[in-house]
This record gives sequence, C-alpha cells and structure tokens, in this order.
Amino acid sequence: MLEELKNKKVLILGFGREGMDNFLFLRKLFPKKVLGIADKSEEIKKPDKNVRLYLGKNYLKAIRDYDVVLKSPGIPFKILPRTVLGKITTQTEIFFENCPGKIVGITGTKGKSTTTSLIYKILKRGGIKVHLVGNIGKPVSNLLFSATPNDVYIYELSSHQLYNLKKSPHIAVFLNIYQEHLDYYRNFNEYVRAKANITRYQNENDYLVYNSQDKIVREIAKKSKAKKIPIPANYEFLIHPVRKSSISNGAGIRIPLVGKFNLKNIMAAVAVGKIFGLPSLKIAKTIENFKPLPHRLEYIGTYKGIKFYNDSLSTIPETTIAALDGLGNNVETIFLGGFDRGISFKNLAKRILKSKIKNLILFPTTGEGIWREIVSLKRKNKFRAFLVQNMKDAVKLAYQYTRKGKICLLSCASTSFSIFRNYKEKGNLFKKYVKKFAKG
Repeated sequence: MLEELKNKKVLILGFGREGMDNFLFLRKLFPKKVLGIADKSEEIKKPDKNVRLYLGKNYLKAIRDYDVVLKSPGIPFKILPRTVLGKITTQTEIFFENCPGKIVGITGTKGKSTTTSLIYKILKRGGIKVHLVGNIGKPVSNLLFSATPNDVYIYELSSHQLYNLKKSPHIAVFLNIYQEHLDYYRNFNEYVRAKANITRYQNENDYLVYNSQDKIVREIAKKSKAKKIPIPANYEFLIHPVRKSSISNGAGIRIPLVGKFNLKNIMAAVAVGKIFGLPSLKIAKTIENFKPLPHRLEYIGTYKGIKFYNDSLSTIPETTIAALDGLGNNVETIFLGGFDRGISFKNLAKRILKSKIKNLILFPTTGEGIWREIVSLKRKNKFRAFLVQNMKDAVKLAYQYTRKGKICLLSCASTSFSIFRNYKEKGNLFKKYVKKFAKG
C-alpha cells in the first residue's frame, strides 16, 4: 500500500494530533512530494513549501482533486460524499496493513483505556517488547519505520478508527457496547458495525477476548472465526495459583480499581497475559501495582470529611450507574449533565431513585432533562436539586450540603461540551476546586 502512494496525489484530511503524525510519516517516505492538507480551521500554517492548504468551511471540496485521502478519526464518514469513500484511508488502516509485529486491539464503549493500560503493563512486566499506541498512546504511522516481527502493539481502538478497517488484530479485546457517539454516526447500527470490525476479519489463528454478558458483543462474537475467550471467565483458571476468593474480595490480591465493571476489564487483561503464556503470579503482581487512570472513577481524597471521586469520563448513563453500583450507598451528592445527544436517561433516573443520594448538582443542558425524568417517575422526591453554570459553584454547593463520611461523585452521564472543552478540563476543574475549598 505504501508503494502505491508514491505516484498518487495524497490529501491529509484533518490536521490535529494524528494529522500531524501523518504528515511527518509521508514526508519521511516522500521528502519532495507535494501533499495536500485540508482542515476546517483557518489557523494552520504550511509545514513546508511542498504543501497545498485547503482551510475553512469548504475544506472538504479538496477531496475531489486527490487520489488518496488520509482521514483523521475526528472527521465523520457521514459528512463525506459516498462517491469519494473508495479513496479514503486512515492511519489505523495503513498501520494494520503494513505492521510486521503483533497487534492487540482493544475496543468497547467504556473501559478500553484502563484495559489497554493494564494489558501493556502486564506484557511489559512479562518481558515482551510492547508499545502503547492508539487513543491512549502514540500515533502509529512513524512507528512503522522501526517495527519488527518481535514487536507487540497494544492498540486502543475507537469506533472511529475501526470504521474503515479491512483487517482485524491478532488478539481482539471487545469489552461492551452502549449507545454513544450518536452525533457522529448515522444511527446506532452503524456504530455497532464499526465496532464489529475488531473481529470481522480475524481467522482461526487469532484470538477474541470478549464480554460474554453483553448481548450485542456476544452476538458479534458468535460470527467470529477466532479462538474465543469469554469474560468474565473462571477466575481460578486464569489466575491460578492465586485463589479465586482473592480476586473477588481482595484478600491476598489487592484490586486497585472500584466496581464490578473494572473486574471485567481486569479479567480481559489477564486473559491476554495468559495468551502470551505469562506466569499467573507475575500477572497478579502487575494488577496489584496498577494505578487507576485519571478521570475514571478517580479517588481525589477526603476533604472536610467528604470523599471526592472524579469520574469525568463518564459520558453515558450506563457508566454513571456503574459508578453508583461500585461506590454504594454512601454517595450523597452527584454532579450530572452536559451536552445533549438525545440519549435516554430513564434507567439512570430509576437508579438514582433507588440510591441514598440527597443532592443533585446539574449542569446544562441534560442536567435539566435528568431532573425531569426523575420527577416524572416520582412526584414526591427526596432530593435537593441545583442547576449550576460552572464548576466553582458546583463544588461550593457540594461542600455545603454533603455530610461528613459521605461521597461526592462527579459522574455526569453526558459529554462535557455544553460548558467545558472536554472531560479533562471538567475533571481538572473539579479537582482544583475540591482542593481549593478544602482550605477555606
């Protein structure tokens, strides 16, 4: 495929983190080749003299003048004319087609970053030459120049990266599917089809580690030709000689992650370690020493007697429900709401009504929708509800109304874009004000 690019007119579509990596990759391959760069932003400057820029609202028109379009994941396929789809490729597709090493691909609506990180740590501790790539790690294009058959690439794969793939990883890890990214895809079925590419092209020499309790994942797994390893599996079989009870109750092996959903992530990582033949005790030791990732049910600390948890990456109702299940009845205050993508909050409202929560701190715009859903289910309710416009006011209210010994949880069940740039900004502001008001 790379040789084919030599005599083709190539356009880089999207010039963010991955687009820049694509440019450096192509420039190394073809030092003097004229390349096109198209992006909605008008602030991009020419990387060198052999570049043609197509910027602003009409940037997509440049596609028709090029033979090959190297698309960034942030640009939805649905906004591209169907007539040009045959000339679209991606960094992920190029890597999969040309990588001489093994690829372990991890996907799922939620949990893939934690699972990817844990797999990487387990294999690294086992002496395997591993690389952390994809969403959570480095962009992959330029790694092709040094890749060997002995390299193993632990690749976190979003649905956007999987969408156009014609090849699946040697080991696929499929965690779950929930309604997500409905603003990016034409419908939920298109999102599911994109996710299914992680196993669609596997053969009998490949492996599929999958969540057997997720109905959609289970149905996709049935069609896979790979060797199938369901999770959750028999803990004793995977971890032996560490006792089964050790995994489930923490007596003998410390589980550093909160919630049953994280136990599934751990067992998926364990299964990959066993595929590579790593000793069970070495895997168990890695799990014990694993540090939870930021913004994923992250324990901030106890301040003024209140325990604070930052789960700002919780962008769908299912993950907020899982957080409540994991933390139990001590959650007294919860932050909810964000950008509206048309997702139903009925199940979340039912779960909140079953909880011991007393304070709802609501961000626009879905915060109001979640509140309406709760009110519609029960006319008389036990909650204090506050609609806020910023994180400072939200945290101030949390300190005012949360009792000592109780938990304040940021887990909004919505994306952050209504008043925050992204989940990182939201989570970092939460941590900032929690610590700031603790001093007052």
